[in-house]
Amino acid sequence: VRGSWGARFKPLFGTTVKVPLYGQEVEIRAHELAQPDKGTGIAMICTFGDTTDVTWWRELDLELRVIIGRDGRILADAPDGVDVAAYESIIGKFPNQAQKIVVEQLVDSGSLIGEPRTIQHDVKFYEKGDRPLEVVTSRQWYIRNGGKDSDLRAALVARGNDVVWHPDHMRHRYENWVEGLNSDWLVSRQRFFGVPIPVWYRLDEAGEPMYDHPLVPDEADLPIDPSTDAPAGFSADQRDQPGGFAGDPDVFDTWATSSLTPEIAGLWDENSADRFDRVFPFDMRPQGHDIIRTWLFSTMTRSHHEFGVAPWAHAALSGWILDPDRKKMGKSTGNAQTPDGLLEQFGTDAVRYWAASGRPGVDTITSEDQMKVGRKLANKLLNVTKFVLQFGAPSDDRSLDEAVTEPIDRSMLAKLDLVIDDATAAFEAFDYARALERTESFFWWFCDNYVELVKGRTYDEQRPSEADSAKRALREALSTVQRLFAPILPFAAEESWSWWNESSIHLAQWPTPSGDVDAPSGDPTLADVTIEVLAQVRRAKTEAKRSQRAVVESLVITAPSAKHAAIDAGRNDLVDAGSIRDLQVVDGDAVSTVVVLADDD
Repeated sequence: VRGSWGARFKPLFGTTVKVPLYGQEVEIRAHELAQPDKGTGIAMICTFGDTTDVTWWRELDLELRVIIGRDGRILADAPDGVDVAAYESIIGKFPNQAQKIVVEQLVDSGSLIGEPRTIQHDVKFYEKGDRPLEVVTSRQWYIRNGGKDSDLRAALVARGNDVVWHPDHMRHRYENWVEGLNSDWLVSRQRFFGVPIPVWYRLDEAGEPMYDHPLVPDEADLPIDPSTDAPAGFSADQRDQPGGFAGDPDVFDTWATSSLTPEIAGLWDENSADRFDRVFPFDMRPQGHDIIRTWLFSTMTRSHHEFGVAPWAHAALSGWILDPDRKKMGKSTGNAQTPDGLLEQFGTDAVRYWAASGRPGVDTITSEDQMKVGRKLANKLLNVTKFVLQFGAPSDDRSLDEAVTEPIDRSMLAKLDLVIDDATAAFEAFDYARALERTESFFWWFCDNYVELVKGRTYDEQRPSEADSAKRALREALSTVQRLFAPILPFAAEESWSWWNESSIHLAQWPTPSGDVDAPSGDPTLADVTIEVLAQVRRAKTEAKRSQRAVVESLVITAPSAKHAAIDAGRNDLVDAGSIRDLQVVDGDAVSTVVVLADDD
């Protein structure tokens, strides 16, 4: 009876009533799951009709009364207190058959109020069947996970705070799962294949298992299979014999064994020197967000019980892979695909580029267009490496600070320093997509703007110092970009790196900002106005349908006075890159240009 809504039944709480036909006495109790607007408002609790009965039985600590066997039929032996004569009519019947018999008995006995009528309510069905599931009892193994222990549950929630979550909001999924638990973790399964539960049971003189006296192997003897191995003190011929033993027939569930992956990887309990002590707790668990409640929580639970710590410092959660229609890809939906064809069509780096473009914890759509972009990026890295290396090395091996003398070059390196800082911070935060985004954005700016701006200077024999400054800056940027791309485009980065380095790029040091080493700190914005002007000159040539090599008779740049110094710093490079004969700078509110092209010869 639901207490707050069942005031009319409150005087009956704690008293007993007799069940029609079967005669057993049951106690009236209050529970919030009772529905006062259904029938009389009093619910009959049986073990078990559905999962609600399981909840009542567990929470109210009720006596277990089993009448359905594993074959789905009514058992031959009636529970204590039940009228055997009435019970005999339903022995061996399936529940739906027994239901009809009971209704007929209620009608015949006059115990049924009104006429029988069909009702409809939600019940669980077997996935591939057309009959409701019946709850039967069996012996199972559990690991305590806080479902029945509020203190343990709180401790496991707190244990989640020992982990840095990427992205952080995934921590709430973990907490919600733990706080919503209402039963312990069932770890045994009744299957043919799996890791066996290493336990035997003594058999009494009638050959029945003595479950209260399990036989456990010595830890040094593990692993064992109780279906083939005999316990200490017994011989094989005593298996399944009265007075002998029987092996536990169950196996562990998937998560009971995979939850030990940190221990297995660290060779825990294998006398492997001090390896486990050196690697545990581990640094990171990478996995999908959909198995936070299973793999991640199971691993956390085992580590909490065994070691009293979280098993790793970080949890990196990925999203699902979706098909082009935004449906989750999987075997059950029939839209899964292996990457083999994509790897052959676009290349490994291109597929990795697409995968790395998906942010942590966010579902990612399978996109061949994105892979095409990745392939173009990998090819561009190879091509720009060849282009930069053809300029040759600087004339000497002076320090970066001494070699890079031109403000435009220093500006580019200062801009690159910001990218290094951002990409490094992003990788450290497990945001690989952000690291790729910043690196790629700079890379295309570098290729399309800076390289085009300074390439002429690298050949200027009249200004060797300025030429060396460009060559050194180009090579410094190329080396840095290749290393920034290496985690995402490992093959293109390795190939391009090998053209001018002896060792593998994947053994090279991660780049650090040049301003933190031996290079000057330039102004990262100084080169922007020069590049903006060059873009306008190019556009003018394109609109005039002239070659980019066409000579500009005169160029008048209008710009705020605060930007004149920056334009002067890049004047020589701008004149050379744009083939400009005469360049003037005048004051104005915004940067604009008047381009006069020379007549065709």
